[in-house]
Amino acid sequence: MSRIFTEEGLKKLQAELEDRKSRVRQEIAHSIKEAKEQGDLSENAEYTEAKRHQNENETRIAELEALLKESIVAAPHKKSSKVQVGSKLSVKLHGKEMEFEIVGANEVDPANGKISSESPLGKEFMGKEKGETVTVAAPAGNIKYEILSVK
Repeated sequence: MSRIFTEEGLKKLQAELEDRKSRVRQEIAHSIKEAKEQGDLSENAEYTEAKRHQNENETRIAELEALLKESIVAAPHKKSSKVQVGSKLSVKLHGKEMEFEIVGANEVDPANGKISSESPLGKEFMGKEKGETVTVAAPAGNIKYEILSVK
């Protein structure tokens, strides 16, 4: 199953992968070496912890490699005025202006305005243009967003 990313999101994953393969692996190897020098490994908590950390790191490396192998970079059409993955939009909600960026599901960061194209709100924004009103069903009732701009 392909995963959609913005170019920025893909670069972050690649940077994390390289960091884990180089710096993190070296730190773990150093921790394991130091723990082995302490003697009896059967009762060595530092060794056990270092091996656990190594396992977690290698698992994450495998996850990142698989994710990057399946990833697709969403290249927004520069001339399009419609909301798409990678679009940054300004909207008005109850008289207050808000900023959103539409990103792939693995890049979501609501605190920074990054919403997934697969979320209920993201789905409603997709394909819309400046001036359109989007209505999203919420537990408290329907919420209306007016799209002020799409970049």
